Amino acid sequence: MDMRFPEGFLWGGAVAANQCEGAYDEDGKGLSIQDVLPHGLKGPVTDAPTPDNMKLVGIDFYHRYKEDIKLFSQMGFKVFRTSIAWSRIFPNGDEEIPNEKGLQFYDDLFDECLKYGMEPLITISHYETPLQLARNYNGWADRSMIGFYEKYVRTLFSRYGGKVKYWLTFNEINSVLHSPFMSGGICIPKDELSEQELYQAVHHELVASALAAKLAHEMMPQAKVGCMILSMPVYPLTPAPDDVIATLKIEHQNDFFGDVHVRGRYPGYMLRYFKEKGITIQMKPEDEEILQNTVDFISFSYYMSVCGSADPNQKAGLGNIIGGVPNPYLHASEWGWQIDPKGLRYVLNRFYDRYQKPLFIVENGLGAVDELVDDGNGSFTVWDDYRIQYLRDHLIQVREAIEDGIPVMGYTAWGCIDLVSASSAELKKRYGFIYVDRKDDGSGTLNRYNKKSFGWYRDVIQTNGKSLTSTTDA
Repeated sequence: MDMRFPEGFLWGGAVAANQCEGAYDEDGKGLSIQDVLPHGLKGPVTDAPTPDNMKLVGIDFYHRYKEDIKLFSQMGFKVFRTSIAWSRIFPNGDEEIPNEKGLQFYDDLFDECLKYGMEPLITISHYETPLQLARNYNGWADRSMIGFYEKYVRTLFSRYGGKVKYWLTFNEINSVLHSPFMSGGICIPKDELSEQELYQAVHHELVASALAAKLAHEMMPQAKVGCMILSMPVYPLTPAPDDVIATLKIEHQNDFFGDVHVRGRYPGYMLRYFKEKGITIQMKPEDEEILQNTVDFISFSYYMSVCGSADPNQKAGLGNIIGGVPNPYLHASEWGWQIDPKGLRYVLNRFYDRYQKPLFIVENGLGAVDELVDDGNGSFTVWDDYRIQYLRDHLIQVREAIEDGIPVMGYTAWGCIDLVSASSAELKKRYGFIYVDRKDDGSGTLNRYNKKSFGWYRDVIQTNGKSLTSTTDA
């Protein structure tokens, strides 16, 4: 089969502001929740930024973005996904007037992308709620957040509407069910947070996301706005009917978010769940109408699949973000994330069967410990054949899904340059095509070095996927 992808396929890479920019207190930026999460999901929230928080410096993208965008252009990126740090624009989140220096930084960043013919794909809120909104309002648990987000969105669309065609409202919006502070700025400890409070916060986010879609279509008719889902397909551990129904219920917890974004209303299975759990969502009269402002496309992350089981003795895998029983037929990465390339084809088919909307893979990649070595030509590199194999296997499955008739808009490899992990706040968990010389103890030059995968991905893009069938690597 010819492995070439459709004409106009958007090849690129993805990062998040809080994981790469650094400059956490420069040019008027306020603190975000990430500035008090020195150990990611592993450790407690601190009262103030601490020196062991790798995200305070990140990879210094804030000062080095021109160098990095140039490297992306050398790989041939058609699109670059990043996020805007909300607290660069509104330092506390509830100001009347935005921070001009923050706005100017993103103007300059987007101009640099466009200079190389690279479309910015922008996540409006990516795990970095302004800290004061979390502390003063309990994040998305408070309905006031809708108004603060709407003002923020209006500011972005007014400023960047002529530069940005593709927008995502919230990163992995369904992750709030599992990481309420990181995903939703909710300060109530997870083990004390009631489902009533949690799903009320979800409702506020869904209304805010729909408002963003409404504003995008009004203010930027040429733009496209999408939701962003953490996709983790669930297979029944066995063919036992109880395992199949257990799997269905797990899938519904995540389908809920896509269903509201695409269909504009709450699905029946969630209404039943709320009824059985005694959950009453407080809505304003206008909420149902607002929710009808649906998205233009579905974007999602994909790293792994899991299994569902009705057996309470089956334990969730340690590396799995949102639970799930490990699949006995799959191997795992160094961080316990099970590797399942065919699951990407499966989820693409499943999403399109469900929604009939264009799909965009905006995160996929392999976190691994990389070793920087002398390349024999007076420079340094990483021989990351394991990453090449991972990405090749997944991209072949994307092409299979396209052959299945699925309209896939593009693919942005996660962490296209090494950055700080969201889940563990480590830099040793590297994803990039570009090695950044910085260690978890804060040492390093921050110099950039191309890995072997850099040349491999450049060839994939140049041949529009045809080189995926090659037996040799760049």
